[in-house]
Amino acid sequence: MKPMTTLNEARFDPHCLNKYATLMAAGNGYLGIRATHEESYSQQNRGMYMAGLYHRAGERDVTELINLPDVVGMDLEIDGAIFSLLSGEILDWRRELSFSSGEVMRDVLWRAPNGRRYRITSRRFLSAAQKSLFAMRLSITPLHGAAQIKLTTGIDATQTNSGRQHLDEISLRVYDERYLQGVYRVQGSQIDVSIGCHCTVTHAVNRISAVNRKLLQHATAHVAQGETLCCEKICWIAGDPDHTHDGFEAQNLAALKTAADRGYEALLDESRQAMAPWWRQSRVELDCDDAQDQQALDFALYHLHAMTPAHDERASIAAKGLTGEGYKGHVFWDTEVFLLPFWPETARQLLRYRWHNLPGAQHKARRCGYQGALFPWESARTGEEETPEFAAINIRTGQRQRVASALAEHHLVADIAWAVMRYVDITGDEAFLQREGGELLYQTACFWISRTTEVDGHLEIHDVIGPDEYTEHVNNNAFTNYMALYNVANALKHGPAARLTADFKAKAADFIARLRLPQADSSHVVPQDDSFFSKPCIDLSRYQALAGKQTILQDYSRAEVNEMQILKQADVVMLFYLQPGLFTPDVQKASLAWYLPRTIHDSSLSKTIHGIVAARCNDPQTAYRFWREGSQIDLGDDPHSCDDGIHAAATGAIWLGVIEGFAGVSVEQGLCIAPRLPQGWRRLRFPLCYQGIRLTLELTPTHLTMTTSAPLTFRLYGQSVSFSGQGSWAYQDFI
Repeated sequence: MKPMTTLNEARFDPHCLNKYATLMAAGNGYLGIRATHEESYSQQNRGMYMAGLYHRAGERDVTELINLPDVVGMDLEIDGAIFSLLSGEILDWRRELSFSSGEVMRDVLWRAPNGRRYRITSRRFLSAAQKSLFAMRLSITPLHGAAQIKLTTGIDATQTNSGRQHLDEISLRVYDERYLQGVYRVQGSQIDVSIGCHCTVTHAVNRISAVNRKLLQHATAHVAQGETLCCEKICWIAGDPDHTHDGFEAQNLAALKTAADRGYEALLDESRQAMAPWWRQSRVELDCDDAQDQQALDFALYHLHAMTPAHDERASIAAKGLTGEGYKGHVFWDTEVFLLPFWPETARQLLRYRWHNLPGAQHKARRCGYQGALFPWESARTGEEETPEFAAINIRTGQRQRVASALAEHHLVADIAWAVMRYVDITGDEAFLQREGGELLYQTACFWISRTTEVDGHLEIHDVIGPDEYTEHVNNNAFTNYMALYNVANALKHGPAARLTADFKAKAADFIARLRLPQADSSHVVPQDDSFFSKPCIDLSRYQALAGKQTILQDYSRAEVNEMQILKQADVVMLFYLQPGLFTPDVQKASLAWYLPRTIHDSSLSKTIHGIVAARCNDPQTAYRFWREGSQIDLGDDPHSCDDGIHAAATGAIWLGVIEGFAGVSVEQGLCIAPRLPQGWRRLRFPLCYQGIRLTLELTPTHLTMTTSAPLTFRLYGQSVSFSGQGSWAYQDFI
């Protein structure tokens, strides 16, 4: 395997504290821990999150992913000086995240305000082998004479979600003067979280304190010049979002003791070995001109692994993964469309998350006057609607703006149905289709059938919001209508036999026959909705130059934006991505060209989707430009691009852009491959799993080489190819 890349923070920049806390965050699907510095900074937002652990603090509050007590923080006092990189001088600096192991390392040569120099090195990781295990190691070496060092660390339960406290302190204990354990209960529940830590500090005298929701160990040591004080901290963080079992505290204390006995290096080696097989079966390797392209792929795969709760099918992937409090930790359509196709092995349980939450979706549908299942726009643990009813208060008017997404952005329902069929196409999992998948198709189809309005003999879908969220409350949004048709047609074909009554079949057939579908005009452009073509168009170039910042809303109200040809993100183009077989190449090319100058790309979901469609339209260089810009949404130079967490869907789109765009992989009609490598990419190699067959594909600008675990038939540029084991083909023989 090609050597793994790393992510490096080139210098300490106080403006980038939260950006790199996100980018270098640790995660294993169960826990996520932001990569904040050990020492405190006023602008630094610490965070530790457990997948699926939500709470609503007050009647008028929103359910949110709980920010757990902090275990990262350490207060250092060296020769009377408080260690802070905002004082003194940084003489040498290195900070990096190793994607292969998940370890974050920082090495600083610091000159204190008193002129003395110290080497301070820290390392940390969240285990891939033991989901509750977090380990840290910090060392301090005085280089200018002996030093008196004071170090304080432990468990800090003063952490909140932007001021909201979700946990009550139940128990604080110290065992054998070495093991600290705090137990915290989610308010209004019987759900407990246990956090324990064991901290050893060489050469030190220790004492323990418990005050103001902090359980701390204070170490004091005298260290000679050139000698090193080492602090090794092993933590065990455990809880279940649904219940707390008997013996909970004792079991976690025993696990902490076992881990502490092994030590940092052994635990890191175990975690690294646990990650190795995953990288072997997942990594995408590039031979290209720009090393940042490989780094972007490694970065995306690292975070996709870190954010996926493979242990719990009642949890899903939040819009910010487990890296921050953005969107309150809620789950959107991002999971099904941008993240679900990634691993067939875990896609099934992510879809079962929606299946488990069908009761909440059915309840919302009934409440809104519809049948079937209307899934919440924002979801948490229960499947109830979690979207805030109102946005922030307008400080000029004193009024809150109503959030319309939960009321009208219903395409999510069909997106879930699309994801069901996508999963089945990739895996061939008929058992899932007959049970969970079929029920999801049926319930969502019932919703769409009840959602229509009859107009002049046609069925229409009124008052919706499509993926372009700058255009609200429109009729016959192309994306929504075509996806609804897909949903109902597949329910009719694949729904559970017991559900396919004569009444349902008749209603579904009528829906399919009479649903109004926006058609391309004489210029081959598909209208976004009934009214979009009639709206005025303005020059958006200056807003496009600041994509992602929503600067258009500084000059125009949302109502004004709604009445112009302005797209936040791909809408019709998104439809082309999900259902490319519906439209001719001419329609896709013309529509892509027409909508591009009208799209600001204020959503992180937009650019890579445009890139995939551009690649399919045989424009790999435009596709590469969009893919590269999409890959830099978090990794780019903007110091605040991801302060409140990673753009999870954008990381998924990095992978999708390469596999579905440049490699040209699709599964609509069996496995199809149509490579379109951008200039400067000499070789692309990646693994896939299709219908239970393990594949490795290697592409160059002229050839495809493939190895498989079983005989396979696929289509290369539309022509059928059958082979077994290994084969190599020149593109010129098929184009």
